[in-house]
Amino acid sequence: MTVLGSVEMRRGALEAHTGPWRPRTLDRVLDDVAATHPERPLVITDDRTYSYADMVAWSMRLARGLSAAGVRAGEHVAMVMANYPEFVALKFALSRLGAVAVPINFLFRRDELGFVIGQSDAVLLVTMDRFRNLDYLAALDELAPGWERAGGGERFPRLREVVVFSTDGERRAGARSLEDLASAGDGAAVNGSDASAICDVVYTSGTTGSPKGVLITHDMLLRTAYASAYTRAFQDGRRILFSMPLYHVFGYVEGLLAVIFAGGAIVPQLTFDPVATLAAVGEHRVDEVMFVPTMTLAVLDTARTKSFDLSSLSVVFSSGGQSPARIWNEIRDLLGAQEIFTAYGMTETTASTTCVFPGDPVERLATTCGRFKPAGVAGDPELGGVLAVYKTVDPGTGEDLPAGAVGELVVKGPIVTPGYYKRPDETAAAFDAAGWFRTGDLGRIDEEGFLTLTGRKKECYRCGGELVVPKHVEDVLTGHPGVSQAHVVPIPDERMGEIGVAWVVPDAGAELDEDELLRHCAEHVARFKVPVRIFFTGADDLPASASGKIQKFKLVERTKQALQTGRTA
Repeated sequence: MTVLGSVEMRRGALEAHTGPWRPRTLDRVLDDVAATHPERPLVITDDRTYSYADMVAWSMRLARGLSAAGVRAGEHVAMVMANYPEFVALKFALSRLGAVAVPINFLFRRDELGFVIGQSDAVLLVTMDRFRNLDYLAALDELAPGWERAGGGERFPRLREVVVFSTDGERRAGARSLEDLASAGDGAAVNGSDASAICDVVYTSGTTGSPKGVLITHDMLLRTAYASAYTRAFQDGRRILFSMPLYHVFGYVEGLLAVIFAGGAIVPQLTFDPVATLAAVGEHRVDEVMFVPTMTLAVLDTARTKSFDLSSLSVVFSSGGQSPARIWNEIRDLLGAQEIFTAYGMTETTASTTCVFPGDPVERLATTCGRFKPAGVAGDPELGGVLAVYKTVDPGTGEDLPAGAVGELVVKGPIVTPGYYKRPDETAAAFDAAGWFRTGDLGRIDEEGFLTLTGRKKECYRCGGELVVPKHVEDVLTGHPGVSQAHVVPIPDERMGEIGVAWVVPDAGAELDEDELLRHCAEHVARFKVPVRIFFTGADDLPASASGKIQKFKLVERTKQALQTGRTA
């Protein structure tokens, strides 16, 4: 088993290597590490390893190609990319150019994809042709026919070009490939940006059901990433394996960007498979694995039945949803982890803002989301060296609550988003008069500074670590002929954290079929949003307040009872 060394020693080495904090762009940090460790691996796959020098050269070629294609600093480039090395190269290329990346959830269906492309004002889209069972080019054919020649056409007037990354080697006639782009920019100018500029617009579902683009700067990303490396006390050259998508801040910030500060490497997996995950730990000498709880449970089940070489593994980071209390001891017993982490954060805070510390007892993992993350040289002196602080307020009055009292969590700090792209009303509503961001989560902070989540003020929930907005699914269901009302509620699930169940009120005389409605959902929303069950009910049987609003907390209890009694739809 790997000997990590003391936390103080590891943090001290990080501080010494980083020196005083200097606001930089993403590409500048990559270049600085590459100058010192050019041959070290940065991205490790089963087929090939890409060094820091490789990624510098590749991202420079792509940046020149983007420049030759007319992309300028400040313009938005959308990306529909899974965890391929190409995602990493393109991300740093956009940073070099000063362009803004718009990473899109590759599970999105046609309408969701079209909304983000249009709302983000993307001038160029780089997309896979297909991945898993999704055909993105077929979706584009319906959204913007003739996109190979005319870009976004009338539907997306700002979209000048679509570049295709083929996952199977086949080319789309008339479309430029990512390889073409990388070879098309010899001599093109690459001007770059500054650390305070917007680097990413990361879309997350909002309370209205349509995704909202969270604005994040270079410095926000890098400070958060460094704080993650410092809190988890990365040793030199740490290797982290994960299958969380790089479009999400968990894999992007806590994995890719954080590991660069230690001159380490990521082992990104395209899809999650517990056997392949554990086999890759030994094959690539992985130090840390990052999971959401549903992945953790699957890995633990696999480790019980099969033997793997886990001698290099010393750290497990499991976060992003509800976890049964039993998993923390099982992580230590079955995977041999010396250090285990869980955390709390959101896209609007760039990534995690609280985390358990190395050596915290298992009880802290089971009952809290840790403490405010120390950020070392990247910290804010006015906040005591952290980058985000929380307090609890009364959800009704907004008044501050004492330590230990349950209330709405609000947050402030330099890594909190300045707002949402082209959403002034939502941006204004997200902050109180003093500039505290309203998370919509309910929780408490004890006198020792440990934060515990107790619920959600909003109706959103997380399925397998992915955020689901019930209204989005409800709108899809009510769009089906014969559906009068639809109400989606979450219930706890050991593997997925939370799962959705829908209650549907049919139109008078309509005959509805559960399987048909589930297929309808699967055609219009990402898989993690599709309810696991649909129950039918009369409108008069729904629990409602005096004003006629459905009382979803009562509907949750009814759902649990229906599932326990084996009620049929």
